[in-house]
Amino acid sequence: MQNTVRTPAHLWIIGMISLLWNAFGAFDYLATQKQLASYMSHFTAEQIEYFNSFPTWMEAAWGLGVWGAFFGSLALLLRKSWAVWLFGASLLGLAASTLYNFILTDGAEIMGAAAIYITAAIWAVALFLFFYARTMAKRHVLR
Repeated sequence: MQNTVRTPAHLWIIGMISLLWNAFGAFDYLATQKQLASYMSHFTAEQIEYFNSFPTWMEAAWGLGVWGAFFGSLALLLRKSWAVWLFGASLLGLAASTLYNFILTDGAEIMGAAAIYITAAIWAVALFLFFYARTMAKRHVLR
C-alpha cells in the first residue's frame, strides 16, 4: 500500500485556481458549440464561420483539451493520481487544436493577434498543471 502524505496548502490553492481557469475554458467551449447568442455576438461573422468550419477531428481535439483540463482540475482537488492522465490528455487535445489553428489554417489571422497570446497562456498553464500533478503524484499527495 502506498503511503500518502499530508495535503499541502498549495494543492488546494492551485486546484481551485485551475478549476476556475478551466471552467472558463469549458464555458467557452459550450457557448461556442451551442452558439449562445450573447457569447457569439463578440465574434465577427468571419470568426463564427471559422468555428463552424472545424472538421470533426478538430472538434474532438478541442473537447479533449477542454474537458481533460476541467476534469483534471477536479481530480487534483480530489487528490486522484489520474489527474496526471487527464492533464496529459488535455495537452494532446491542445497540441492538435494548436496545429489546426496555427499551422493547417489561417486561424491566427482570422482570430487576431490576441489568439496567439491566449494560446501561449493556455499552453503555459496546461504544462504547469501537468507537471504539478505529476510531481504531486510522485510525492504520493495524489493517490
